Amino acid sequence: MSTDNPTVIHNISANRYEIAIEGHLAVLEYTRREGVIAFVHTGTPEALRGRGLAAILVKFALDAARAEGLKVNPLCSYVDAYIKKNPEYADLVV
Repeated sequence: MSTDNPTVIHNISANRYEIAIEGHLAVLEYTRREGVIAFVHTGTPEALRGRGLAAILVKFALDAARAEGLKVNPLCSYVDAYIKKNPEYADLVV
């Protein structure tokens, strides 16, 4: 799979969004409760770093949260920084 247009998978049973490339898995883990999704960890393996995959995961997840009418609790520092750099998502924050 090319990193030019990676596919994000919502792995509901594992509570995470994933991008699988070259045998590695980049993830954005979350918990959900009462209309709020809390993003708790973004992880990109060393072999995949520098390709913008974490940003792709976060954008996808924030767009999904908006589509579902969920509020967002950005417990992960990367998600928090992403929202600050992209204020169009600020209205989602609890």
